[in-house]
Amino acid sequence: MPDGMELREGHGGGEITCIHTRKVFDSCQSKDCLEDLYFYPTTSGAAALETAAAVRSGRAELLDVELNVSPVGLGRGFYEVNSRFYYRAVLELSTGGSRPMAVEGLLWFSKRCVLYGSEGGAKLFASSGCVAEGALPTAVCEAVDPLVLSTRMADAPHDGEEIRPGELPEQVRDAFDEELVLQPCTGRRIYVTLGQFSILRLERESQLLMSVFDYCMPDKECECSEPHDEDPCQLFQSVDFPVDDFFPRTASGGNR
Repeated sequence: MPDGMELREGHGGGEITCIHTRKVFDSCQSKDCLEDLYFYPTTSGAAALETAAAVRSGRAELLDVELNVSPVGLGRGFYEVNSRFYYRAVLELSTGGSRPMAVEGLLWFSKRCVLYGSEGGAKLFASSGCVAEGALPTAVCEAVDPLVLSTRMADAPHDGEEIRPGELPEQVRDAFDEELVLQPCTGRRIYVTLGQFSILRLERESQLLMSVFDYCMPDKECECSEPHDEDPCQLFQSVDFPVDDFFPRTASGGNR
């Protein structure tokens, strides 16, 4: 502990001391219903899709979230956070046989939020040789694997934003055993609706005097997506936010 720094009694008998950490300046929670995400199959999945009669609901795994922060003109200290979520989905196709066929593929979506991240211009140096620019805050996203709310097969053309092979992060490409067919299929296509819970926050390196009381759950929702009035999104809105997945309980049963 630095000279002149002493432990002091905090509220409720706790101790207050100085720590160096990343302070959360703004945060929000999202309960996104992601309707009709285009399913990019693997090469074998694309072949199976051509003869499939129907698609059944499956499961999805969140692989990665890319985050980019940039200032906006709403006032000093506000920043735009652009995020892109990547998923590995495994769906079951009915192909006329006695057993459905499991196929895997990629799902993704992008969203934009504006949060307050304060201002800072200090450069941070560490003994490890790392240098961090303090001009922009750090965006952090916490998320759980999504719920697959519905799947459907259609012959309608894919008219949404497409993804290019070079845009995929390496860890996303490595999550698949086969090559992905990133060009929209000319025949049958699969669309998947997901329910995604996430927390987004902006942080900066800070020195703080603190005493720990409980987890800091955001008390507002991210205004990032359009409201949906139709099923299955309406059904998803009735699902409670999974607080325990983000803030695990201790042996005593409390969120501490």
